[in-house]
Amino acid sequence: MSFVTEIKTFAALGSGVIGSGWVARALAHGLDVVAWDPAPGAEAQLRGRIAKCWPALEKQGLKAGASQSRLRCVATVEECVAQADFIQESAPETLSLKIDLHARVSAAARPDVLIASSTSGLLPSDFYANAKNPERCVVGHPFNPVYLLPLVEVVGGAKTLPDAVQAAMQVYRSLSMRPLHVRKEVPGFIADRLLEAMWRESLHLVNDGVATTGEIDDAIRYGAGIRWSFMGSFLIYTLAGGDAGMRHFMAQFGPALKLPWTRLEAPELTDGLIDSVVDGTAVQLGKHSIADLERYRDDCLMAVQEAVRATKIKHGIALDD
Repeated sequence: MSFVTEIKTFAALGSGVIGSGWVARALAHGLDVVAWDPAPGAEAQLRGRIAKCWPALEKQGLKAGASQSRLRCVATVEECVAQADFIQESAPETLSLKIDLHARVSAAARPDVLIASSTSGLLPSDFYANAKNPERCVVGHPFNPVYLLPLVEVVGGAKTLPDAVQAAMQVYRSLSMRPLHVRKEVPGFIADRLLEAMWRESLHLVNDGVATTGEIDDAIRYGAGIRWSFMGSFLIYTLAGGDAGMRHFMAQFGPALKLPWTRLEAPELTDGLIDSVVDGTAVQLGKHSIADLERYRDDCLMAVQEAVRATKIKHGIALDD
């Protein structure tokens, strides 16, 4: 079966932080976008979010025809998806809600149109249970801010055709994204499982009085975080093994995995721990507003990605490696 991969109209269900990020990315790529969100004032909030991130997208470079005016908000799910060439759902992470929503979405959409969910951990076999033509239904899990970060995890359910996964990846590539096929349905997929492990350990370090939230963030952003912007842990550790590579690294540092360095069980979220985390991050924010730091984040993300791109060209490394 073939699926639509030439996208002219992008449907966005849900317009919160993630949904609005999808809308911004689609608009920046010259697409028409139809959006639906039942929350009061949702359209005004969505247009406000798009306006706020548009300067970053202009700086990054807009595709032909890109315009905020190509966004249209509608009152029903059915109107949102009826003429769409691709559908991206970014509704709240509630299983019953998604089951009901996708039953409606899939009934109203054309049968050859892909349906994707931005869920960060729910499994597609579960929430596409009542979907019509479930063979075209996938997870397309992005990362915030969606309009700048290229990674999107693509996961198929039990009834998803392999061709649908590949077609979805083709669509995401057309939106200048880096799709990653998650080979099995596992809660949290790949990236969030890694982030969750670090988050649990970070909470233990705060709870045990080892470090403040700012000190933990410094440990990341002045150390491994810089490396992670251009090289993943497996390749980093391969280089750490010297000329002998990963085998030497595993032999030298593998035994340390038996040591009690980490505590993967999350600490109890007591009022004291929550206060410590909130107070610590308030110190980190200082006089800056969330909006100030969002702009700072976006500028940094573009600068890092451009620097890595230029250095790849210098060293003859393919840009998609």
